[in-house]
Amino acid sequence: MSTLTKLVLGMMGQLRPKPVRGNSEISIALPPPQKQGGLPLMETLAKRHSWREFAPDALPLPLLSDLLWAAYGVNRADGGRTAPSALNAQEIDVYVALPAGAYFYDAEMHALHLVVASDLRRVTGYQDFVDEAPLDLIYVADHARMGMVPVAQRESYASVAAGAIAQNVYLFSASSGLSSVIRAWIDRTAIADALGLTHDQQVLLSQTVGYAKTNSGFEAQQSDEI
Repeated sequence: MSTLTKLVLGMMGQLRPKPVRGNSEISIALPPPQKQGGLPLMETLAKRHSWREFAPDALPLPLLSDLLWAAYGVNRADGGRTAPSALNAQEIDVYVALPAGAYFYDAEMHALHLVVASDLRRVTGYQDFVDEAPLDLIYVADHARMGMVPVAQRESYASVAAGAIAQNVYLFSASSGLSSVIRAWIDRTAIADALGLTHDQQVLLSQTVGYAKTNSGFEAQQSDEI
């Protein structure tokens, strides 16, 4: 679906998910993440960039497992995560839009739980590439968990937390041969409706991840524009 078509549908409140192909698994148990290896930090930082051309190839389950753990997994016995959260509110939820459905990432169980058996990828952004990329991550803030944070500051606190998760995804992608781009140009209402979110939940950002699409060795468009 073209960007212009999405914009028109969004203005009409008619941007809708696609049906899934095949069956949607109710839960997906992720294999234990590989917590060793990867590129050295400085080399990873040197390779970090945004990419907007993706091959449709699905990520193998072990790679998806590592990606989600790097993004916001539990990395300590006390339940701490790989990304910071003010007052340890852990207010960010990560949703994964796959061709087989939209899933909630359960960090404690390190598993995916089906939220809706629809292909939400096209709803996660106005850009045309999100429709066919293998997965789109959606970062949602649950303000009900932020009781210790003044109301006027909750969105900014949550946005910082989501940004830290997004950078984890960027660095993992750079270290693992994947490509990624963070996106703020999104129809938040359409996403919230598709996921069945409550009034306390706020869609903040989306992030596309996948293998880079190349054409005869020519590297796809790169930039850090959101």
